[in-house]
Amino acid sequence: MSRIPKDPKEIFDEFIADYKAVYGNDLVSIILYGSAASRDYRPGESDINFMIVLTEAGIKDPERSFKLIKKWKKRMVATPLFLTEDYIDTSTDVYPIEYLNFQKRYVPVYGKDVLKELAFTKEFIRLQAEREIKGKFLILRSAYLESAGKRAALIHIIGRSLYSFMAIFSALLALKDMETPQDRRSLITETCRVFGLDSLIFMKLLNIREQRIKPDEKELNKVLKDYLNEIEKLSKIVDKLGG
Repeated sequence: MSRIPKDPKEIFDEFIADYKAVYGNDLVSIILYGSAASRDYRPGESDINFMIVLTEAGIKDPERSFKLIKKWKKRMVATPLFLTEDYIDTSTDVYPIEYLNFQKRYVPVYGKDVLKELAFTKEFIRLQAEREIKGKFLILRSAYLESAGKRAALIHIIGRSLYSFMAIFSALLALKDMETPQDRRSLITETCRVFGLDSLIFMKLLNIREQRIKPDEKELNKVLKDYLNEIEKLSKIVDKLGG
């Protein structure tokens, strides 16, 4: 029977052996990232995310991973992110936030540490942050309108959107040359302090997302409107950071 690991480290040896057997010398590195590489990991609830870096030749044959992906999904391992070193090196200007977040929460599992030496241009970070915040704000407002204020729909909106904004929070702290806290609550507290946001609203959103509280429909509508107001405020703050 497939067992969901209490600690992702429990599966490292077997996971490495499986991918070594399939890719051999084409396997450059395996990296654990995301919540499974932090104190936010919750067995049975959190996906386990791996980045698998292959040679240019190895990446051409993705079908070699079909059976392994199916096998490991039974143990909460999400479909890995397959990359090459060249793809990483040529993407930090257009996706700095994604790579910053990889770099903030990761564990090298096998082979070369391809994230350690990555460097980022602050203006690229700010531009992507502004673009992401403004785009996600429009999506959030549209989703709220489509929800007709119904409780189930509002819960779904919070669950789908909150972690995306928190990924941007990490990048915003990097703009201020600040270390990113390793747990979500500390990340919220620090970002709200630095950028003048209402931490109580985001804490409430996180508690709803994690099912720690279950507000009624009226309270959820108030929370969503407060959420929209804070994100709109943040978009204006980040815009001004660029002069």
